[in-house]
Amino acid sequence: MKTIDALNICYRQLNSLIDKAIEADKSISLKNVFGQRYIGRGLPEKVKLKIYGIPGNDMAACMDGAELEIFGNAQDAVGNTMNYGNIIVHGNCGDTLGYAMRGGEIYVEGNVGYRVGIHMKEYKKMKPVIVVGGKAGEFLGEYMAGGAIILLGLNIKKGEPIVGKFCGTGMHGGSIYLNSDSDDEYLFGKEAVKVVLADEDVFFLKKHIDFYSKIFKKNLNHLKIESFSKYVSVSKNPYSNMYCAN
Repeated sequence: MKTIDALNICYRQLNSLIDKAIEADKSISLKNVFGQRYIGRGLPEKVKLKIYGIPGNDMAACMDGAELEIFGNAQDAVGNTMNYGNIIVHGNCGDTLGYAMRGGEIYVEGNVGYRVGIHMKEYKKMKPVIVVGGKAGEFLGEYMAGGAIILLGLNIKKGEPIVGKFCGTGMHGGSIYLNSDSDDEYLFGKEAVKVVLADEDVFFLKKHIDFYSKIFKKNLNHLKIESFSKYVSVSKNPYSNMYCAN
């Protein structure tokens, strides 16, 4: 595994070093990362990055199959327009996580900020997934068109909201799963509706919870699938008559 020390290196230079390094070694360890942007942007499959520190905005933008594991927090717009690949964050993430994400999976051990999953979408077999161990801020799943977001709500207090207001605003596809013991429907926009879990939802949740438990080494046997709420869009075309009749 190739090791790159990012201490005091500009983001342009760091990304250039990564591009050159993967020509010879597909596994890269980045040490002393501190706010450098665009790490992992456009990286293809078979490339693996282990990042120690705090990567900057737009990490894994347009990523095309690589695997990133971050030992620390991450900033905003992680996975921006990501196509394929996997991201594991041993910490918290900022705002707009998974912006326009088109495929792949993101696992966050802790909490996330605002507008997570905004404009997420899916196409045929490409179905992006975001799994968050804690809670999320406002506008979760805003304008969401596909994929799935799972909030596990670990370590939140009883009755504490797992998500902020305006969740699912403008939503017209995809699914949002919340593990919460409180009534969260009032936090959602009018474009989202709560539905009953189906057998396929149970299988889907168990699969991703098991993987979260494995990668973060957490015992989640206390989680009960029946305690999850599922929200989907009321319509696939909620703005059909806003700009033109159809």
